[in-house]
Amino acid sequence: MEAKAHLKYARISPRKVKIVCDLIRGKDTKTARAILLQTPKAASELLLKLLKSAVANAENNHDMDPDNLYVSETFANPGPTLKRIRPQARGRAFRINKRTSHITVVVAEKD
Repeated sequence: MEAKAHLKYARISPRKVKIVCDLIRGKDTKTARAILLQTPKAASELLLKLLKSAVANAENNHDMDPDNLYVSETFANPGPTLKRIRPQARGRAFRINKRTSHITVVVAEKD
């Protein structure tokens, strides 16, 4: 049995989130929480909140033991890109892509 938590349309590039996702994948939830608390990345705050939500979903919705959980999957997919224009010299325009991401954390019980 597994429990999930999703965050959609997060205003951070999926490339930046994947770096932090790789740090916690496969770890038990207490170790993953400690890693996220000590990681100086913007994505670590989002993933910490998402991890807490996934653990709460497992405990309340699926009757799992929170001490026996580990992060089985975590990934970030690209969401829609917000396209913005910045003026440049000689009347030109330069496009700025503000990327969004859909982040998922899945926790499961150890066998």
